[in-house]
Amino acid sequence: MATESSEGEEEGKLTGGSPVLSEDDDLREKGKKASWSVSSWKSGNGVSSLRDDSLETYWQSDGAQPHFVNVHFEKKVKLQLVVLYVDYKLDESYTPSKVSVRAGDGFHSLKEIRSVELVEPTGWVYISLSGNDPRETFVNTFMLQIAVLSNHLNGRDTHVRQIKVYGPRPNPIPCQRFQFTSPEFNTYAFVR
Repeated sequence: MATESSEGEEEGKLTGGSPVLSEDDDLREKGKKASWSVSSWKSGNGVSSLRDDSLETYWQSDGAQPHFVNVHFEKKVKLQLVVLYVDYKLDESYTPSKVSVRAGDGFHSLKEIRSVELVEPTGWVYISLSGNDPRETFVNTFMLQIAVLSNHLNGRDTHVRQIKVYGPRPNPIPCQRFQFTSPEFNTYAFVR
């Protein structure tokens, strides 16, 4: 999975967008194990539209900015990437132009991880959560919040068509370290 937009990134600005969601074998979509909520929505365009895998539906906020998407996990998870599908060509003033990604143990402890400016994006936009330190490749958190701070053309409400949240795939546990060849050793090789 690319960690940048298809056309480039410059000082927190993302341009373009990828028409195809590319998935890396080292990452797994973690959003299925989370509880999702939004700050507001228009009837028929709620949080379920963010997770239905359809690019025809969208979440539409209703009210004053900023607009929030909250992702709660039961246990602490490692997250590496947030991917949004937005479409400036279809949604114009409803398209987010400034997005902030925050993480923490709950609402009381959220801290901004990344803030990006989107320049007329159409397609999948990749927002890496890894820090400036090369040793920080992921964020370990109970809660993730995606805040839409402003829209293109000073729009009030926002449209986001899909959101995916990715983290590292767990390492498989080897079931046997040694290769036993005798029947006596094989008898006691596994716990029953």
